Amino acid sequence: MNIRKVPGWAFVVAGIAALAGCAAPPPAPVAPPPQIAIPPRPTPPMGSATNLTTPPVNALGVRETVNLGLTQAQTTWNLRSALNVAALNCLDPQYAPILTNYGQFLDLHEKSLRAANKELDAQFRERHGKTFIPARETYQTQVYNYFALPPTLPAFCDQAMIVSQEAAAIPAGELDMFAMTALPRIDSVFLEFFNDYDRYRREVAMWDAQYNPATPVIALPPSTVQASAPDAGTTLAEPGFTLQDGT
Repeated sequence: MNIRKVPGWAFVVAGIAALAGCAAPPPAPVAPPPQIAIPPRPTPPMGSATNLTTPPVNALGVRETVNLGLTQAQTTWNLRSALNVAALNCLDPQYAPILTNYGQFLDLHEKSLRAANKELDAQFRERHGKTFIPARETYQTQVYNYFALPPTLPAFCDQAMIVSQEAAAIPAGELDMFAMTALPRIDSVFLEFFNDYDRYRREVAMWDAQYNPATPVIALPPSTVQASAPDAGTTLAEPGFTLQDGT
């Protein structure tokens, strides 16, 4: 019987081949993590600042602005204040009639405005005693601040244009009744802005929690939005118009 002698290296090659056949297959390539589309961070409405605070909403769901819970005299006077601010700040050419309308408004309703001003003095004197004048001036500055809020200027001027035309045309003696419906129409501009701004704050808080959790959440105390306005006690009046006895 012939026995062939197998070289030693053949066994080595065969062993390597056997081991190679038992080796685990290489791992599959790891897929890259899915790309998450991050939406842009919400921005404040009407190009406003990111750190404004809005008037609070009370338990009845009513926003506590300077136009809440007014007497008849204060309603009439706040309407005058709104038109005064519009005459000074709505300076684009399309709003030029506001100044003319405001002058006619002052002339036509001089008696009603004088009566409202006198009544307000009595009301503030009753509440504040000898300090009623500074108290009224402080409140009046808050009213001017309110109507002078810069982000709302375009919408405010649009509404003031309509109201000023109507105010200059209603018969004398009907101003108080007119003010009861006209002031809320002007105020709606600001209430809508405050609602939009509160919605922005909620949306930006949700965005930060989801996409930037390291961002600190700062709880701002509720207060009236601040805007540039005249110093306390300043009477706003346009060139060519003289306001006597506060009118």
